[in-house]
Parts: sequence; structure tokens; C-alpha cells
Amino acid sequence: MQQLAFYQSLWATERRRPGVPERPVSERFDAVKADGYHGMAIDLGAMTLEQARATVPEFARTGLGGLLTAFPQSVDDLRPAIRLAKDIGSPFLIVIGQVMPLSVAGMIPVIREWLALARAEGMPLQFETHRDCITNDLFATVQLLDAIPEMRMAADLSHYVVNREMLYPIRPEYRALISRVLARCDSFQGRVASRNQVQVPIGFPQHAKWVATFLDWWTEGLAGWRGRAGPDDTAIFMCELGPPEYALTDARGDELSDRRQEALQIRAMVEDRWKALGA
Repeated sequence: MQQLAFYQSLWATERRRPGVPERPVSERFDAVKADGYHGMAIDLGAMTLEQARATVPEFARTGLGGLLTAFPQSVDDLRPAIRLAKDIGSPFLIVIGQVMPLSVAGMIPVIREWLALARAEGMPLQFETHRDCITNDLFATVQLLDAIPEMRMAADLSHYVVNREMLYPIRPEYRALISRVLARCDSFQGRVASRNQVQVPIGFPQHAKWVATFLDWWTEGLAGWRGRAGPDDTAIFMCELGPPEYALTDARGDELSDRRQEALQIRAMVEDRWKALGA
């Protein structure tokens, strides 16, 4: 039977408060396990490769599944990330590529080289929809998908809502492009954005329309995944709510909402939609 596994991000467990020490990594792993997540994601944009390697024993200790996001600055830069992904049991490697040619024609060979390297190493790749990387722009990404049929995606659609300053209600042409991206997505990330803010508190009433928009997109993506995945495959949904400056803060630097609780709320909403799809 198809399964949905919920992951948390180690980066999302950071506090990022001046003068407030971060909790030990082991304690944060334990908290994620206690909250009922199936896995923990490591983000090489938030820590060095050496720091990330130090987390490897925590996966065996807690039994959490592993997932890795890499920010390669060259084609060969992907090799050590692939090795680490294997060490933590990551079923695929998420790429936020830092090689950024100006033209789509220049991007295509870079993507193909990363894919070829990953095939040789036996590690599937998913390219995240993310700002400041090779998939920065929604329009360019759709052209990449047309040019490279084997290119698979990880959906963090918050970046495209901000990048394109999408007005609500979302224009039909934008909805159509998002649907084209979702049709190629094999994992999903839970962050809600508005047209001017990449991460908004989901409990504020003014953001309810954006919560509903993203929940519908996640449902569409998961429904598409169920239609093309195998009968015993597992989809991964990562509840990744980032610390400041992703999280909004007041004048004292205090966050405006409880990210841990919000992540659990997103998880519950997505789980309900998943069950409805199965029914």
C-alpha cells in the first residue's frame, strides 16, 4: 500500500536567536522523533559537510529516516553530497543547484551532467523549486522540464509565489504552470507563502486564503504522485518551517508564531487530505 512519510528539517529546529544557544543536535533529533515524524532532513545550505557528517550516528540512534539537500557549486561538487546521502539512507538527493547560467539553453547541459553523475552513483535526484538557484524562476523551470523529460522535482512552491509576486486569487496561467511543475514532483515541502513573504504564520486569519491555496496544491501534487507511483511506494512530505529570517519576528526578535506547532498543524491537514485521496 502506498504510504506518506512526514519529515522534519534539522535547520527548521534552529532558534537563531542572538544570545540564545542552540539545542544540541542529539536533543533536536529526539524532539523530532517524539513528535512522530518519520525522518529528518539535513540541509547543506545550513551547515558544512563536516557538520552534516557528524549527524550520521543520530539516524541509527533514533531510527529516523534520512534526507539530504545539497547546494552544489559545480558538477563535481555533487559527489561528496551523494556519499553523505547514502550514509544517512536518503532515498534521493534534493538539489538546489548553485550553477546558474543566464539562459535556459545554458542550464540544460548542467542539469544533464548532474543527472548523469547521479545515475552513475546510483542516487536519484530531485531539483527543488527554490530561489537563488538554477530553478529560481518558474518560467525557466517549466522550459527545463520540457527539455529534460527525466528531470524530477521537489516542490517548495513558496519560492515561486514570492518570486512571481502572485496575486490572490492566483491567475489561471500561473495555476497552469504550477500544475505542470507538480506533475513532475516526487516530494513536497510544507511552507505557506504570500506574494510578499516566503513564510507566513498559518494561524493568522489574513493568511487563511494562502493556507487553502497551498493545501490544494499539495493535494494536487500528492494525487498526481499516487497515480504514477508503485503500489508500495512512499511519498515524502517535509514540514520545513525555517527559523528567522524566514520566520517573521517582532521588534525584539521574538517569533510571531510557534513553528513547531504550525508544522504539526500542516502535517495534520496534509494527512487528512492524503486519507481522503485514498478513500
